[in-house]
Amino acid sequence: MNRIASIVAGALIAFMLASSTLFIVDQRQFAVVYALGEIKEVVTEPGLKFKMPPPFQNVVFLDRRIQTLDSPDSRAIFTAEKKSLVIDWLVKWRVSEPRQFIRNSGTDMRNVETRLSPIVQAAFNEEVTKRTVLAVLATEREKVMTDVLKRLEDEAKQFGIEVVDVRIKRVDFAANITDSVYRRMESERKRVANELRSTGGADGEKIRADADRQREVIVAEAYRDAQKIKGEGDAKASALYAEAFGRDPQFAQFYRSLEAYRSSFRNKSDVMVVDPSSDFFKAMRGGGPAAPAKSGK
Repeated sequence: MNRIASIVAGALIAFMLASSTLFIVDQRQFAVVYALGEIKEVVTEPGLKFKMPPPFQNVVFLDRRIQTLDSPDSRAIFTAEKKSLVIDWLVKWRVSEPRQFIRNSGTDMRNVETRLSPIVQAAFNEEVTKRTVLAVLATEREKVMTDVLKRLEDEAKQFGIEVVDVRIKRVDFAANITDSVYRRMESERKRVANELRSTGGADGEKIRADADRQREVIVAEAYRDAQKIKGEGDAKASALYAEAFGRDPQFAQFYRSLEAYRSSFRNKSDVMVVDPSSDFFKAMRGGGPAAPAKSGK
């Protein structure tokens, strides 16, 4: 029993000794081997590695994947036109020199991000202040990010990191000028609307005036044609009357007498004082056509 216990104890001691001298490096990590508090080796290749047991050597792992640093707060930046802009950005970075990284920031990733944030913000300040709002928003947006990336390359080497990319997520006006910008946009839209309304009103008046002119011309031409047709009809009627009356003058005089009676006795309320023996009633007496009567009401 004692021999078995000794074997088991020896196996446990051997396992513990082996586990303290072996470590695994993941492909997503750097392994930094410390010897008595100093960096002895940086292991970059993944796999099973050996080291001396503690306290002679110990291992610290660093993430070698790309990290994302977001702007911690939104600070206003003045453009070349003295307009205040708020820019939200992000930076993609990764550890490139583990020794330099540990010397400057230790093994905590948050330490380097805390120190890197003001540097990125300062780089954006320098690039934005020499450009207009239009350039930052549209025409030179990509160039702003490229120039900031170039500024960060040298700064990043001090931290043992590599800045992979710089992006602008959002650009907006500061809250204190947003209302004035909106008011200016609203007034501009109202001005354009008023111009369109006035232009439309002028065009409408022009169209109405042209329509009125065309209407007057059409009415005048129609009246002219109507008068011409009426004159031609009256001429033909007169010719027909003259021809008819010329054939039988006595009948023509009788017909005119009847027309005179009709015109004289048209209204029942009219009162006429006429001598029955006058020439007006001659046609009724059979003595020929009557002379026109003078009537009174």
